[in-house]
Amino acid sequence: MTDHFPHSWQATILNGPPMIMPTRHFVFPLAIPGEEDALARGALWLNVKPAEESNFVAQCALGFSDKNLATGLWSTPNADHLLAIAGGYAYRIPTSQPESTALLPIRPVVSVHAAPEAEALVLIGFHDAVILTADGMWQSPKLTWEGVTEVAVDGTILRGKGWHMPSDKEFPFALDLRTQTLTGGGFNP
Repeated sequence: MTDHFPHSWQATILNGPPMIMPTRHFVFPLAIPGEEDALARGALWLNVKPAEESNFVAQCALGFSDKNLATGLWSTPNADHLLAIAGGYAYRIPTSQPESTALLPIRPVVSVHAAPEAEALVLIGFHDAVILTADGMWQSPKLTWEGVTEVAVDGTILRGKGWHMPSDKEFPFALDLRTQTLTGGGFNP
């Protein structure tokens, strides 16, 4: 687990389904067209203990079986929420209301970067980023035609490089995580 933000829950990654399943067991994603066979690829199993409720098991379907994609468990700027990523599929789980879990719109997630000074957790995809905040989330403009590289958080600024297809060059970008302002990048250099 990557623990950059205070949180009200405890969670562990399991090696598979528990021998004794707790009363509360959730399977994600919920019914989403095109994802009917997602669990056939495998799943990330979590045992989660919220602050006020009994524990539950979350079974998060694997997006892809590529070992280069993000997989794991992260705390978020919202103390009640946890972020589970299974083979590049990101699930924001409100631990007090796990039935409200959301499969995030960025697929696949390639890397995750904490920005504590901006109170943000940044999920990097192939073209853009999704930023989780205490109040919700937002999606960045396109950063590249394909592939974000050299990603780093500098205080409240996300820096990296994005490929510009017409020139076949990478251009640096700076995304202000507080104002949502993008400067540079490979999509619009």
